Amino acid sequence: MGPHPAVAAIRLAVRRVLHDILDEHTRNPGEHGRPSGGPGRIPDAPREREPSPLVLVACSGGADSMALASALAFEAPRLGVRAGGVTIDHGLQAGSDLRAAEVTLRLRGLGLDPVESVAVTVGREGGPEAAARDARYAALDAAAGRHGAAAVLLGHTRDDQAETVLLGLARGSGIRSLSGMAAVSGADGRYRRPFLRLDRQTARKACMAQSLPVWDDPHNTDPAYTRSRLRHEGLPALEKALGKGVVEALARTARLSRDDADALDAWAGRAEAGVRDADGRLECAGLHALPPAVRRRVLRRAAIDAGAPAGSLFARHIEEVDRLITGWRGQGAINLPGRVVARRQGGRLVIRQG
Repeated sequence: MGPHPAVAAIRLAVRRVLHDILDEHTRNPGEHGRPSGGPGRIPDAPREREPSPLVLVACSGGADSMALASALAFEAPRLGVRAGGVTIDHGLQAGSDLRAAEVTLRLRGLGLDPVESVAVTVGREGGPEAAARDARYAALDAAAGRHGAAAVLLGHTRDDQAETVLLGLARGSGIRSLSGMAAVSGADGRYRRPFLRLDRQTARKACMAQSLPVWDDPHNTDPAYTRSRLRHEGLPALEKALGKGVVEALARTARLSRDDADALDAWAGRAEAGVRDADGRLECAGLHALPPAVRRRVLRRAAIDAGAPAGSLFARHIEEVDRLITGWRGQGAINLPGRVVARRQGGRLVIRQG
């Protein structure tokens, strides 16, 4: 008799990602773990065997990440992949250090190695949810670097994707926000999300079938947090009004939007070179001739290159800069996040810190 259907589903999702990682490791040896050679290498020395890639799982102890950890622990040795885990202690709740210690014990109990708990300090910039996320990813980046990990697996599910799409829609930030979370993201494709096509209930059922203890974060039900309100009030209301299938439809919208956004980004990247003069300044006439979706991407990229933080640069900022091109009436400079200023000067658009 085979495993429970939910267990089989999470293992298959992880197996597919591990195969991708192995393929990349084979094509690009030496990028992770022990270097494959260098200036000091003796020419005739026997080449050391390339170590198998290390994959870490980011685990909070919740159902999604525990299911992911269990699937990684099962699949990795069968494919010759080393598997470890990291849990982040945000320090936002009493006893968080003890809970992090429990999670590390559970990960070691699954056979993962190395395993570590990392304590972080959460700031205030961007609100509590954004600040916690920034601290978490910084810690995961550092952990991956310390251990030479080829990838870090994240337990985001199809439900998380649907919530992300709705949050992007509420911000009015354009098609890139509607594309949600990528299956592969981060520097060199470090972060992998195997569960984006699986619902949250599948992960929880997999934990129950394997008798895995899970921790339910009280922040996930706290109405003080936007995502929590959306999860427990917004999405149920949408399903009541529109019927079942809303979550799956939103996740599908994310995939389609990502394809469109990637294509437009590539177009903008090619178009940018054609709208700069010999000194590298943006020419307003050339910008005006571009389709609006392409032009605004060029403007956004220019603002980020000038020092505007990407996370603080919203559609309304780019629309104001765009009016310097399409609705020029002699208006003054536009102030952007990061002390970046955009102004029109002699038929050129100048975007710089000032």
